[in-house]
Amino acid sequence: MLAAFVSTPAPEDPLSVLEVGDRPEPEVPEGWTTVQVKAVSLNHHDLSSLKGIGLPQERMPMILGTDAAGLDEDGNEVVVHGVVPSPGWTGDETLDPKRTLFSELHQGTMAEKVAVPKRNLLPKPAGLSFAEAACLPTAWLTAYRMLFVRSGLRPGQTVLVQGASGGVATALIVLGRAAGYRMWVTGRSEEKRAAALALGADQAFETGARLPERVDGVMETVGEVTWSHSIKSLKPGGVVVISGATTGFNPGAELNRIFFTQLSVIGSTMGTRAELEALIQMCSVTGVRPLIDVELPLTEAREGFERMLEGRTAGKIVFTP
Repeated sequence: MLAAFVSTPAPEDPLSVLEVGDRPEPEVPEGWTTVQVKAVSLNHHDLSSLKGIGLPQERMPMILGTDAAGLDEDGNEVVVHGVVPSPGWTGDETLDPKRTLFSELHQGTMAEKVAVPKRNLLPKPAGLSFAEAACLPTAWLTAYRMLFVRSGLRPGQTVLVQGASGGVATALIVLGRAAGYRMWVTGRSEEKRAAALALGADQAFETGARLPERVDGVMETVGEVTWSHSIKSLKPGGVVVISGATTGFNPGAELNRIFFTQLSVIGSTMGTRAELEALIQMCSVTGVRPLIDVELPLTEAREGFERMLEGRTAGKIVFTP
């Protein structure tokens, strides 16, 4: 079957090891099933896999991809939850120390067919396209958990999103606006800031700009480049929620400001199956939909990876096997 995969890591030149070609059809353990993939979205996790981050050589070749939408063995339209807990785990899957995502221990979703635990399947509403549904289980679920589960913020409060154009950032803008938060964003270019305003952001600023007033919360996925600005932008008692660090993991700590103004620093990772179910329901009730930057056939996966690596994104990149 056709798949996008990696056979050897390349930390300095990840695109050099991206392969698109034939791979064996998936083996199906007991309690698992298969999904015919109709759409899969690209995430920064996939670039990390090419670099060998979280994916040692001994697990390769590995099919990439953490989320998908498609048809189950009975022809039902489904969405795949990307978090795989360890056997016997109960409760919040994201807190399982032995949890994995597809493409870490088990073959990923960036293929014509994928094997998944039966419990990882949720019904896809008819009102969501396969491409839109494929954007939900990673980027949009991450944004949902950050804003609605982990932050403790309430509608009406002001939230700053660092970075205006990626999958998680655009999801935060759309979801926050739909729920009644005042959403501010930063962006490196006028084009990215204008796109965020068109999505529903209330205000958009240059990266690192002094804000008109301090905010109640910051959603942080950028890391080293924006960390100091995030902390300095918060009101006393504010909260920063972190779900990634695409520019590096070595920020200036700003510890003095954190303890003196009693800030909360909260980590957030992916989301649970129940939270994905709630997100799907929210999309159905409100009519909000993921912003898709480009939809490409899987045979042209390299173009999508190049766009992400170079930061040329305005929403989600989706592949169709």
